[in-house]
Amino acid sequence: MTIVTVGDYVDRGEQSRETLDRLQSEAKSGRMICLSGNHEAMLLDFVDRPEEHGARWLRNGGLQTLASFGVGGISDISSGTDLVTARDRFVNALGGTVDWLKELPDRFQSGNVAVVHAGADPDVPIAMQQTRHLHWGHRKFQARTRADGTWIIHGHTIVPEVEAYRGKIGVDTGAYATGHLSAVVIAPDGSTQVVQTP
Repeated sequence: MTIVTVGDYVDRGEQSRETLDRLQSEAKSGRMICLSGNHEAMLLDFVDRPEEHGARWLRNGGLQTLASFGVGGISDISSGTDLVTARDRFVNALGGTVDWLKELPDRFQSGNVAVVHAGADPDVPIAMQQTRHLHWGHRKFQARTRADGTWIIHGHTIVPEVEAYRGKIGVDTGAYATGHLSAVVIAPDGSTQVVQTP
């Protein structure tokens, strides 16, 4: 069985470090494929250009992620000096994890099922999608069904329970806030089963 996770491993509470450590271990063992989400993208933007992208990331959960790596004391998120210092400390604490994050794929496809973080342009083949649409969604994603018959499994948008409609399966039930982690299991014969923690 292949387990594919849909991203946003950071910025969702106080255990980003533990989450990343666990995912890396599972991925390196071959038991899991981890995709990148928009929060990993924001983290990497902060690493690459802290003065330009730091404030946005920190407002969207980055402070909690930094704290999980023992990086605190940011007194002014608008200060370039504080942001660069925080970035340097964070990269040091991340170690090889930063390279792992940079190498995460943004999509996975098997047959007529594709897994992405947020959504996809319904008019473009999965292999040709722009990463920004996979990370942040596309304005036509929810409104239109793909003509190629590909089903898209995605996270990003929190739903009360797993939804399957019009070629889309939303699995983000807001585990960081609700405690309900959800998944869909697709058997070789195409049958599906929803799994959700209590």
